[in-house]
Amino acid sequence: MRALITGITGFAGSHLAEYLLSRGDIEVYGTVRWRSRTENIESIRDRMTLVECDLMDATAVSQAIERVRPDLVFHLAAQSFVPTSWLAPAETLMNNILGQINLFEAIRRARIDPLVQIACSSEEYGLVFEDEVPINEENPLRPQSPYAVSKIAQDFLGYQYFRSYGLRVVRTRTFNHTGPRRGEVFVTSSFAKQIAEIECRLAEPVLKVGNLEARRDFTDVRDVARAYWLALERGEPGEVYVVASGRDYRVSRVAEMLLGMAKVPIRIEQDPARMRPSDVPVLLGDSTRFRRKTGWEPAIPFEKTLADLLEYWRGRVAWQAGRTAGGTGVDADADAGAAAGGSGGYRR
Repeated sequence: MRALITGITGFAGSHLAEYLLSRGDIEVYGTVRWRSRTENIESIRDRMTLVECDLMDATAVSQAIERVRPDLVFHLAAQSFVPTSWLAPAETLMNNILGQINLFEAIRRARIDPLVQIACSSEEYGLVFEDEVPINEENPLRPQSPYAVSKIAQDFLGYQYFRSYGLRVVRTRTFNHTGPRRGEVFVTSSFAKQIAEIECRLAEPVLKVGNLEARRDFTDVRDVARAYWLALERGEPGEVYVVASGRDYRVSRVAEMLLGMAKVPIRIEQDPARMRPSDVPVLLGDSTRFRRKTGWEPAIPFEKTLADLLEYWRGRVAWQAGRTAGGTGVDADADAGAAAGGSGGYRR
């Protein structure tokens, strides 16, 4: 069986590739661009096949699909950083919508019939009132960012191609997920990296934060990777499923938990640059439909997720500090914030 992962070099994509390879019965392929960073997949790179393909190039997508002719497609590639979508709304919409259309049309032209998972987002729900929590598949969609609008478009395009052309699409509205390799612009990683830098005496003992009152439902990325597999193994084409832990944490509590693991005293300071033009106050998911259909349950406690994330950043920061001290001046992760549109805000 052949599985194609778009966005394989990213956070969730790399963990999904590891999970699929661990099964032992799946050939894993992934799309990359010439400028794709590959550190997330270096340990497994020789066990899978990378296919150069820019999803914005319809011809390149068609060639990739013809080459691989996958049985399973996991579509994870997207511009996924909310603040960037305010800075570059047109680019976000074009990347996320046109890339998916090119993928769908390439599958149709190849006359193949794969199962296709579309990684949608809890951000689609946007403004959620207290009496509408927990959020399930029937909640109204009130998007509050261009990113959220782009994910709704991806979501509904998946349904439309299922109804119009019989494309076997399963949509997953995944709530916040985190763990090792999470990009530094996302809230849990922002906190963890800052703590690691402070412990290495690379920064003052101050944790810079944005809105601490937002409540978020966090799932370990390794549990999410397993959920994506189950979505295609046991999910119903045409359906949409919430993937969430069912437990929410205030961002302030997340900060406290990570600070409790720090090796040195650190104080908290709010940074106006990390505040958003508008924010979603609460995202708490109800994944009952998905659990009943697939048997999925989160297995990794949030405390372990945060501990593993902090250890990841301790290793990264120590390595980067050693490289700089050695005279190279190379920061292997320096472009993460720039590629996401700078330091304004962080993704929750």
